[in-house]
Amino acid sequence: MNLELSRRHFLQGAGATAAATSLGAFGFGGLEMAYAASVRPFKLVGTVQTRNTCTYCSVACGIIIYSKGDLTKGEKAEVVHIEGDVDHPTNRGTLCPKGAALLETVKAQTRLQYPMIRKPGSDRFERVTWDFALHRIARLMKDDSDQNFISRNEHGTTVNRWLSTGFLAASATTNETAWATWKVVRSTGMLAFDNQARV
Repeated sequence: MNLELSRRHFLQGAGATAAATSLGAFGFGGLEMAYAASVRPFKLVGTVQTRNTCTYCSVACGIIIYSKGDLTKGEKAEVVHIEGDVDHPTNRGTLCPKGAALLETVKAQTRLQYPMIRKPGSDRFERVTWDFALHRIARLMKDDSDQNFISRNEHGTTVNRWLSTGFLAASATTNETAWATWKVVRSTGMLAFDNQARV
Protein backbone atom coordinates (compact mmCIF):
# COMPACT_ATOMS: atom_id res chain seq x y z
CA MET A 1 0.00 0.00 0.00
CA ASN A 2 1.37 3.36 -1.05
CA LEU A 3 0.45 6.24 1.32
CA GLU A 4 0.63 9.79 -0.03
CA LEU A 5 1.73 12.10 2.78
CA SER A 6 2.34 15.73 1.98
CA ARG A 7 4.73 17.91 3.90
CA ARG A 8 1.78 19.96 5.20
CA HIS A 9 -0.04 16.85 6.58
CA PHE A 10 3.14 15.59 8.19
CA LEU A 11 3.75 18.91 9.97
CA GLN A 12 0.10 19.09 11.11
CA GLY A 13 0.24 15.56 12.58
CA ALA A 14 3.59 16.19 14.27
CA GLY A 15 2.31 19.49 15.70
CA ALA A 16 -0.86 17.88 17.07
CA THR A 17 1.19 15.11 18.68
CA ALA A 18 3.59 17.60 20.26
CA ALA A 19 0.66 19.69 21.57
CA ALA A 20 -1.06 16.66 23.12
CA THR A 21 2.20 15.52 24.74
CA SER A 22 2.86 19.03 26.06
CA LEU A 23 -0.63 19.25 27.59
CA GLY A 24 -0.02 15.97 29.39
CA ALA A 25 3.38 17.18 30.60
CA PHE A 26 1.87 20.40 31.94
CA GLY A 27 -0.62 18.48 34.05
CA PHE A 28 -3.70 18.62 31.84
CA GLY A 29 -3.62 14.88 31.21
CA GLY A 30 -4.34 13.82 34.79
CA LEU A 31 -7.90 12.71 34.05
CA GLU A 32 -6.99 9.03 34.33
CA MET A 33 -5.16 9.63 37.60
CA ALA A 34 -8.08 11.60 39.03
CA TYR A 35 -10.51 8.88 37.98
CA ALA A 36 -8.33 6.14 39.55
CA ALA A 37 -8.04 8.17 42.76
CA SER A 38 -11.80 8.58 42.96
CA VAL A 39 -12.47 4.86 42.37
CA ARG A 40 -9.74 3.49 44.69
CA PRO A 41 -11.59 3.99 48.00
CA PHE A 42 -14.45 1.83 46.72
CA LYS A 43 -12.08 -1.12 46.25
CA LEU A 44 -11.86 -1.59 50.01
CA VAL A 45 -15.47 -0.77 50.95
CA GLY A 46 -16.86 -3.23 53.48
CA THR A 47 -13.43 -4.39 54.64
CA VAL A 48 -12.11 -4.41 58.19
CA GLN A 49 -8.77 -2.66 58.73
CA THR A 50 -6.28 -4.25 61.11
CA ARG A 51 -2.95 -2.58 61.84
CA ASN A 52 -0.04 -4.94 62.23
CA THR A 53 3.72 -5.25 61.82
CA CYS A 54 5.50 -6.87 58.89
CA THR A 55 7.19 -10.07 60.04
CA TYR A 56 10.12 -10.24 57.62
CA CYS A 57 12.91 -8.41 59.42
CA SER A 58 13.84 -6.27 62.38
CA VAL A 59 12.82 -2.99 60.71
CA ALA A 60 9.24 -3.66 61.91
CA CYS A 61 7.38 -1.74 59.19
CA GLY A 62 3.75 -0.94 59.87
CA ILE A 63 1.13 -2.56 57.63
CA ILE A 64 -2.64 -2.40 57.30
CA ILE A 65 -4.43 -5.68 56.62
CA TYR A 66 -7.84 -5.44 54.93
CA SER A 67 -10.18 -8.38 55.40
CA LYS A 68 -13.76 -9.20 54.43
CA GLY A 69 -16.07 -11.16 56.68
CA ASP A 70 -17.26 -10.38 60.19
CA LEU A 71 -15.93 -12.82 62.79
CA THR A 72 -18.46 -11.54 65.34
CA LYS A 73 -21.25 -12.82 63.08
CA GLY A 74 -19.63 -16.21 62.60
CA GLU A 75 -18.36 -15.40 59.11
CA LYS A 76 -14.94 -16.49 57.97
CA ALA A 77 -12.65 -13.49 57.50
CA GLU A 78 -10.49 -13.44 54.39
CA VAL A 79 -7.53 -11.14 53.85
CA VAL A 80 -8.05 -9.29 50.56
CA HIS A 81 -5.38 -6.57 50.61
CA ILE A 82 -2.25 -5.55 52.53
CA GLU A 83 -0.48 -2.21 52.26
CA GLY A 84 1.99 -0.05 54.15
CA ASP A 85 0.69 2.07 57.01
CA VAL A 86 1.23 5.76 56.16
CA ASP A 87 0.82 6.70 59.84
CA HIS A 88 3.56 4.33 61.03
CA PRO A 89 6.75 6.19 62.05
CA THR A 90 9.10 3.50 60.75
CA ASN A 91 8.10 3.19 57.10
CA ARG A 92 5.49 5.94 56.47
CA GLY A 93 3.57 3.63 54.14
CA THR A 94 6.48 2.25 52.13
CA LEU A 95 7.28 -1.46 51.96
CA CYS A 96 10.17 -3.46 50.55
CA PRO A 97 9.40 -6.04 47.82
CA LYS A 98 8.93 -8.82 50.39
CA GLY A 99 6.62 -6.65 52.48
CA ALA A 100 4.68 -5.64 49.37
CA ALA A 101 4.13 -9.35 48.60
CA LEU A 102 2.72 -10.22 52.04
CA LEU A 103 -0.69 -11.04 50.56
CA GLU A 104 0.92 -13.85 48.57
CA THR A 105 2.47 -15.17 51.78
CA VAL A 106 -0.89 -15.15 53.55
CA LYS A 107 -2.58 -17.00 50.69
CA ALA A 108 0.28 -19.43 49.95
CA GLN A 109 -0.78 -23.07 49.78
CA THR A 110 2.40 -24.11 51.62
CA ARG A 111 1.82 -21.76 54.57
CA LEU A 112 1.73 -23.56 57.90
CA GLN A 113 -1.53 -22.73 59.69
CA TYR A 114 -1.78 -25.38 62.39
CA PRO A 115 0.61 -27.12 64.77
CA MET A 116 2.12 -30.23 63.22
CA ILE A 117 4.13 -33.07 64.70
CA ARG A 118 6.26 -35.78 63.13
CA LYS A 119 6.38 -38.76 65.42
CA PRO A 120 9.64 -40.71 65.80
CA GLY A 121 10.13 -43.04 62.82
CA SER A 122 7.36 -41.42 60.81
CA ASP A 123 7.85 -39.96 57.34
CA ARG A 124 5.05 -37.38 57.55
CA PHE A 125 3.72 -34.60 59.72
CA GLU A 126 0.35 -34.89 61.42
CA ARG A 127 -1.92 -32.05 62.52
CA VAL A 128 -2.42 -31.72 66.29
CA THR A 129 -4.42 -29.33 68.48
CA TRP A 130 -2.96 -26.20 70.01
CA ASP A 131 -3.55 -27.61 73.49
CA PHE A 132 -1.58 -30.74 72.64
CA ALA A 133 1.25 -28.74 71.04
CA LEU A 134 1.63 -26.26 73.91
CA HIS A 135 1.45 -29.01 76.54
CA ARG A 136 4.07 -31.08 74.68
CA ILE A 137 6.42 -28.10 74.33
CA ALA A 138 6.08 -27.29 78.04
CA ARG A 139 6.63 -30.92 79.02
CA LEU A 140 9.75 -31.32 76.85
CA MET A 141 11.19 -28.02 78.11
CA LYS A 142 10.58 -29.01 81.73
CA ASP A 143 12.16 -32.45 81.24
CA ASP A 144 15.21 -30.93 79.56
CA SER A 145 15.54 -28.26 82.23
CA ASP A 146 15.35 -30.87 85.01
CA GLN A 147 18.17 -32.88 83.39
CA ASN A 148 20.49 -30.06 82.32
CA PHE A 149 19.93 -27.08 84.64
CA ILE A 150 23.14 -25.84 86.29
CA SER A 151 22.45 -24.09 89.57
CA ARG A 152 26.07 -23.60 90.71
CA ASN A 153 29.41 -23.49 88.92
CA GLU A 154 32.60 -25.30 89.96
CA HIS A 155 33.40 -22.54 92.50
CA GLY A 156 30.02 -22.87 94.21
CA THR A 157 28.73 -19.57 92.85
CA THR A 158 25.01 -19.54 91.99
CA VAL A 159 24.67 -19.23 88.19
CA ASN A 160 21.23 -20.75 87.35
CA ARG A 161 22.08 -21.64 83.73
CA TRP A 162 20.20 -23.77 81.23
CA LEU A 163 22.60 -24.31 78.33
CA SER A 164 20.98 -27.20 76.44
CA THR A 165 18.02 -25.21 75.06
CA GLY A 166 17.77 -21.89 73.24
CA PHE A 167 14.99 -19.49 72.33
CA LEU A 168 14.36 -17.76 68.99
CA ALA A 169 12.09 -14.74 69.43
CA ALA A 170 10.50 -12.26 67.02
CA SER A 171 12.29 -8.99 66.41
CA ALA A 172 9.27 -7.23 64.91
CA THR A 173 7.55 -6.57 68.24
CA THR A 174 6.96 -3.63 70.50
CA ASN A 175 9.55 -2.69 73.12
CA GLU A 176 7.20 -3.86 75.86
CA THR A 177 6.73 -7.28 74.28
CA ALA A 178 10.48 -7.64 73.68
CA TRP A 179 11.20 -6.71 77.30
CA ALA A 180 8.64 -9.21 78.64
CA THR A 181 9.99 -11.95 76.36
CA TRP A 182 13.55 -11.24 77.47
CA LYS A 183 12.54 -11.40 81.16
CA VAL A 184 10.66 -14.69 80.74
CA VAL A 185 13.42 -16.39 78.73
CA ARG A 186 16.21 -15.21 81.03
CA SER A 187 14.22 -16.28 84.10
CA THR A 188 14.37 -19.88 82.85
CA GLY A 189 18.18 -19.68 82.79
CA MET A 190 18.55 -19.87 79.00
CA LEU A 191 21.62 -18.12 77.63
CA ALA A 192 21.05 -18.92 73.94
CA PHE A 193 18.53 -16.21 73.08
CA ASP A 194 18.26 -14.51 69.69
CA ASN A 195 15.82 -13.27 67.06
CA GLN A 196 15.49 -13.38 63.27
CA ALA A 197 17.09 -9.97 62.81
CA ARG A 198 20.51 -11.64 63.10
CA VAL A 199 19.67 -14.88 61.31
